[in-house]
Order: sequence, then structure tokens, then C-alpha cells
Amino acid sequence: MIKLVILILAIPVGFLIAYLARDELESGRKWFKTLIIISVLGIVGFWLIDESEISWTFGFIFITTLVSLLKSSDKKWIKGKFK
Repeated sequence: MIKLVILILAIPVGFLIAYLARDELESGRKWFKTLIIISVLGIVGFWLIDESEISWTFGFIFITTLVSLLKSSDKKWIKGKFK
């Protein structure tokens, strides 16, 4: 149960990182996509070799990166105080 709660906390962490790094979101889209692919491979790979703790960590990274990727295409979010 605690693992699921921590995994859900990745959503506000993703919003916080996206807020703090608004100026980097647009230029980092290719890296977000790369991180998402690596995270999915890490989730599946470590789950198959029965290393579930590492899979949960990759799940956290996946959700956090997915939120940042989604916010990188939101023009209102990017235009914040930095531009």
C-alpha cells in the first residue's frame, strides 16, 4: 500500500519539477521521451528478474517524466515568468 502512495506522489513531484524548470521543458522534450522509454524498459526488465523495488523506482521516474513531457507541450505553462 505504501508503494502505491509513493507512486501517486510522483504526480505532484512532476508538476513541481515542471514548474521549477519551465524554461527547460521545450528544449528537453527529446530527453523526456528517452527517459520514458528507459523507464518502461526498466519497469519490465526488473520486474521480470524479481527486483520489484527497482521497478517501482522506474515507475516513479516514468510518471514524473510523463507529467513533465505533457506540460512541455502546454504553451501557457511554458510562458510563465521566465519568458
